[in-house]
Amino acid sequence: MKLTKYITIACIVTSLSGCDYLDFDESIGKTQDEMYTYFENISSLATYIYSQLPQDYGAIGGAVRDAATDNAVYTWNSNSVYDIYNGNWSPLNPIDDVWGNYYTAIRAANSFLENYSLEKLERFQWNPNYKENMEKAKMYVNEVRALRAFYYLELAKRYGDIPLLTRTYGIDEINTVSETPFDKVIEFIAQECSEVAPALPVSQKEFYNESGRVTRGMALSVKARALLYAASKLHNPSGEKSKWEKAAEAAYDIIKENWYSLPNIDVDPLYNVNGGNDVLSSSQLIFERRNGASNSFEGLNLPIGFENGNSGSTPTQNLVDAFETSKGEPFDWNNPKHAARPYSKRDPRFYKTVLYNGSSFMNTPIETYEGGRNGAPLNGATLTGYYLRKNMNETVSLSPTEPVTKPHHFILFRYAETLLNYAEAMNELGGPDYKITGRPTAREALNQVRVAANMPPIEDTGEAFTKRLRNERRVELAFEDHRFWDICRWMDGDTVKDIYGIKITKKGSKYTYTRTKIQTRVWDKKMYLYPIAQTELYKNPNLTQNSGWE
Repeated sequence: MKLTKYITIACIVTSLSGCDYLDFDESIGKTQDEMYTYFENISSLATYIYSQLPQDYGAIGGAVRDAATDNAVYTWNSNSVYDIYNGNWSPLNPIDDVWGNYYTAIRAANSFLENYSLEKLERFQWNPNYKENMEKAKMYVNEVRALRAFYYLELAKRYGDIPLLTRTYGIDEINTVSETPFDKVIEFIAQECSEVAPALPVSQKEFYNESGRVTRGMALSVKARALLYAASKLHNPSGEKSKWEKAAEAAYDIIKENWYSLPNIDVDPLYNVNGGNDVLSSSQLIFERRNGASNSFEGLNLPIGFENGNSGSTPTQNLVDAFETSKGEPFDWNNPKHAARPYSKRDPRFYKTVLYNGSSFMNTPIETYEGGRNGAPLNGATLTGYYLRKNMNETVSLSPTEPVTKPHHFILFRYAETLLNYAEAMNELGGPDYKITGRPTAREALNQVRVAANMPPIEDTGEAFTKRLRNERRVELAFEDHRFWDICRWMDGDTVKDIYGIKITKKGSKYTYTRTKIQTRVWDKKMYLYPIAQTELYKNPNLTQNSGWE
């Protein structure tokens, strides 16, 4: 997917403010009306709306959002994620302030939908590519509506009630809009996705090889995630069953089509050490943000001790302990065998996620013990005893003289999440073995994910099953921008404040491991929703600050 370079966006806004595109774009010499009379411009305008998709996993000043949870710690305390640790974020100091970015994309989508007209393109009917261009132009409308729904979900999961704008607004009226209740926003998202999905291709490769663009599975995945969030405790404190029914049905609408499958972890291209474009061939990939070649993610997160390594986001002992043994048993520090060899015979996903003492990366041993080449007391060494492996490309180089870069594609939806969404909804409806004719149970869906990871099936029932299901989501989707939102929607923030690392000492060829508390973070119930930036409230007095942030 290529972003447009044919137009200049005449208004770049960083907040929800009124701003019209100029009537005349000097960069191409066309009025706005004329912009929609050329296919190339329509293509560019539609493609621009993709530009606000989340670009990578470094969501908070380069730190992965998991570093704002019990999954990770960011090494450098100058990063703004520490304001979340310490409770220092506020309307005057907002973190991850995407309000303006997403409303910019939404306004561009609304403008496109208002001005787009196939009739304006009919004068090109004698062109050799007319049929193809018209079919693409028709598809852009569905893509834009699905993208708009996605941006609304991104806003709603952060802020709750938000302005729901389905048309463009002039500068005299935009700063008078009010919020729409969260449930109404989710209803709009679900309806939009339901309406456009049938018209979208199952695979863009089969639609003029337009890879990287919105598909039917993407639209249905936005709907499924939105309804799951709406059914969860934060927005459904009474546990209303009808919400869980909608969430389960939305996820099943994807499952029943058999468009996607879970490859075994040993061969899934998502875990290929070469990364790059290899990940695009995974049979479970639903939708991703495509990016060009770079080595910046590795530059942020490569261990100290590697050339230009910066440590960055480092997994916690909390997360490491969440990975079961290969037999499906909980890891237990009170078990002498476990404690003596904590990295032996663990869930295979552990080895795809975490760099630990004794592992290898870029053909180089990792040494996080005290005095090791990647450990304390080196300045900038990991605080937790671990480094990040997942999403890191082993074939790049940070050498200043011979740098090597690779494409880094940000996965927004994949099939494992769909199965976990479905399993959670079905479990909330009736437990792990609740059956609806023709559909899998929660247990069956969950165990599909485990089988692909070479893990034994889960046989627990009741609350034990729910705990295992949530843990499965944690380890399967680690560092894919899910943990923070899961903690919020489950309202589990108070239970994840104590953060642990591992202290490793070496004597001869033997290691001693000591689980050590390294942080106690601040959590307040107001943090389940973001604060609206104070600058937005100054501009629009009709906006209401989220509870606790006043």
